[in-house]
Amino acid sequence: MDRWQREIKIVVALILPALLLSYFIGHLSQILLCISVLLLIRQSMAINELESWLRRGAFRDYRDRKGIWADIYYHLWKIKKTDKKRKKKLSRMIDQFRTSTNALPDAAVVLGEYAEIEWTNKAAREVLGLKRSDKGQRIPNLIRAPQFVQFLKARDYQQKICINSPVNDSIMLQISIVPYGAGLRLLLAQDVTQIKNMERMRTDFVANVSHELRTPLTVLKGYLETLLEMDDVPRGVARSIEKMAAQTERMQHLIDDLLMLAKLETKAKKFECVAMRDLLEQICHESDLLEKDERRIELTIATESNLQGDAQELQSAFTNLLVNALKYSPASSPVKVLWQKKVDGSVYLEVEDFGEGIAAADIPRITERFYRAEVKRNHKVVGTGLGLAIVKHVLVRHDAKLEVDSQQGKGSRFRCLFPAQRAC
Repeated sequence: MDRWQREIKIVVALILPALLLSYFIGHLSQILLCISVLLLIRQSMAINELESWLRRGAFRDYRDRKGIWADIYYHLWKIKKTDKKRKKKLSRMIDQFRTSTNALPDAAVVLGEYAEIEWTNKAAREVLGLKRSDKGQRIPNLIRAPQFVQFLKARDYQQKICINSPVNDSIMLQISIVPYGAGLRLLLAQDVTQIKNMERMRTDFVANVSHELRTPLTVLKGYLETLLEMDDVPRGVARSIEKMAAQTERMQHLIDDLLMLAKLETKAKKFECVAMRDLLEQICHESDLLEKDERRIELTIATESNLQGDAQELQSAFTNLLVNALKYSPASSPVKVLWQKKVDGSVYLEVEDFGEGIAAADIPRITERFYRAEVKRNHKVVGTGLGLAIVKHVLVRHDAKLEVDSQQGKGSRFRCLFPAQRAC
């Protein structure tokens, strides 16, 4: 209020003489108008000085001001000072961010709304071949790998892709994108060359060992069959030979499954229009024969849609699902197989049994290699523990996903869901 007193005194000092003057000569309105013009000119000059002061940088030369204008100058200077401190703090934070990200082994690139480069760290310039002068350039124009360009267009940032480094084909990069802010995206590229080499070594090792074991196992199985066919083999010895033959056969199935997995991980994808009616009828017929004509399988073809994919791989995956359903359900219960099309154009295969079911805690892990759920059974179920792992690999190669719905004691439903673009 003290600051306003000076302004009020000035106005009063002008109005009182005006009133006295008008008492003697009249023309009060004209006199008040002149006073208003004078006050307006005074305030305009003050505003002009304020604008000039702001243009000069709002330095601390406001102390000669008086009245309310002194407060205005002070508050503006204080705001500028606070803003300057905030800018310095943000500048330090940005410098720290750039220093820390430059120290990261992973490449980091900030992309704008239209995939233009906003900022890159040192690793990005080394493994992606980007330059400081590339700022503002769209990254698809600089990294032209088709898989990467498609990944950017799809905007499905839940997924990750692997591409070769644009500057060195021997370096494998795993690309992921994290959206943040208003249309901004952070692209991260991690060098996974060593991991991929280790995976390749593991796959080659399993494939080579499995392949090398095939021959001795075949020979061993042949000799055991020959021994079992002999008439003069003692009963105790024959029982031992039967057990050896059973374990040999189990080993052979295990090796076949391992080779199948290795094949799925290494061979190129092959796509053709697979006639699903013929394929499913063949699978169900073969599985029924294994069940000694129990005729437990109920096949329903609810759509004539076919599937783009590899017939051999699909047959392997569907057979594994069906054999599992037969093995883990009572001999008297049916197993339902459904081939159906959804409203959105996607298609799915559903295998339903009414067996022992799967515990909720085990469902996320059943597609792991050699994982077997701990369930108390009256009889041991023979298997390699690789069937669902094969199913998972086949579905991934066909851009599909596996949905499992199961309740212990009531049965399980396995659904292989294929996207609409896979239908043919």
